[in-house]
Amino acid sequence: MSLLQVSGVRKLQQGALILKDTSLTQKKFQKVAIAGETGSGKSTLMKIIGGLVQADGGEVLFENVRVKGPEEVLLPGHPGIAYLSQHFELRNHYRVEELLAYSNKLSEEDADKIYEVCRITQLMKRKNDQLSGGEKQRIALAKLLITSPRLLLLDEPFSNLDMIHKDILKSVIYDLGEKLEITCMLISHDAQDILSWADEVLIMQDGEIIQRGSPQQVYNEPVNEYTAALFGRYNLINNAFIRPERFKIVEKGELKGKVDKVLYFGSYYELDIMLSDKMITIRTQDNHVKKGDTVNLNLRN
Repeated sequence: MSLLQVSGVRKLQQGALILKDTSLTQKKFQKVAIAGETGSGKSTLMKIIGGLVQADGGEVLFENVRVKGPEEVLLPGHPGIAYLSQHFELRNHYRVEELLAYSNKLSEEDADKIYEVCRITQLMKRKNDQLSGGEKQRIALAKLLITSPRLLLLDEPFSNLDMIHKDILKSVIYDLGEKLEITCMLISHDAQDILSWADEVLIMQDGEIIQRGSPQQVYNEPVNEYTAALFGRYNLINNAFIRPERFKIVEKGELKGKVDKVLYFGSYYELDIMLSDKMITIRTQDNHVKKGDTVNLNLRN
């Protein structure tokens, strides 16, 4: 049985549909990620799921009970669903331990486990004006988790984070399911952030879900160029989307071309190669290839 069921949800904004009969399901402990460009409807859908925005049609069922919108309740939101906005706020001039104590519904032992998972134990005595943006975000996350939600909605959690804090937050989000057994849904405009985490990926474009599947399916078998581009570089050959890493340089190959550009990315090189009729991009660890070289290529299985 599904923990969450969204059926035919619609949303109008200034007379235009920004969500078009959107439906999805999520099982308990299933990790669902929604990807799409800015303005595709991701955040609106997530806020409707959390009871923070009123839908203009359809319904959301959480644990088989309809989620009411803000026009139907005194306080917007659902007690079993926590929503972390990319624009979260923490009260000023308080120590971290004080901010968390106001929200805590758990025993000291259970709360300490959440603080450990969120990597904030060492921050408890600091005031929030002494924290980095990434540290504040993890505290805002812990503040939601100590209210014991059964579903956690994460809206663009990696935006505006440097690489160090992004990597820490990715580890935290992974541990939410593994150590705390909390069901999560995550949205991101950068699809690369979700491939290693999600069980199922939904792709949104213009208010519609246009593809859903495993990370491997949506990456290797995109339904169109929009979806392909969300996950990085691709080549379109004979109406098939082929990722740069699928090519390998060989002595005798099916394709032959001249290297036009060589870019170094640390663990691999990216080469632009001019074939007889088009330019393609490949990735290789071969550091002997130079601009102007002629190379033969095959596709990996």
